[in-house]
Amino acid sequence: MKHPKEEKTYVMVKPDGVMKGLVGEIITRFERRDLKIVALEMFKPTHEQIDNHYPKDPAWITRLGQKTLNTYEKYGYDALADFGTTEAEKIGPEIRKWLVNYMTSAPLVKMVVEGVHAVDVVRKIAGDTMPYKADMGTIRGDFSIDSPALANKEKRAVMNIVHCSETPEEAEHEIKHWFGNTTLHDYKRFGVDE
Repeated sequence: MKHPKEEKTYVMVKPDGVMKGLVGEIITRFERRDLKIVALEMFKPTHEQIDNHYPKDPAWITRLGQKTLNTYEKYGYDALADFGTTEAEKIGPEIRKWLVNYMTSAPLVKMVVEGVHAVDVVRKIAGDTMPYKADMGTIRGDFSIDSPALANKEKRAVMNIVHCSETPEEAEHEIKHWFGNTTLHDYKRFGVDE
């Protein structure tokens, strides 16, 4: 059984976060909450790396399509005109393609963050996945106003600054996927780990 301070989560600063110069700000926000960065790297992902990061499960892809249809319905947009179909299972692959294209458009910064309830705390600091819904004071609420409606109209993925694992299990999987056998660093933070 690990000590509560040893929970780890995976975080990736997305292309818009890197291009807006927010890497230092993002790290600062985690460290101010007494979380530790135990692995960190900037890299340019391959198509294959990103393709393997996102699920290929047909149910997940169909859900992407359904979310898009829901957005179109909410705002009165015409999915048939934009996609040539109103079937979620046919729209989903297009949305996934936009996501992969977005994530390979610029360098990313990947990190492992450690600390008490790291998964939940990091997600709270990041804010709602949809930037237009994110509270002020969160990373997404302070630095993005993007929405699915805008992204769909511009035929691209939602730009939401940062990816954070949703569960400890997902964090474990993503850390292994992105860092492999890389050694995670162990050190004490002054005033935190003493």
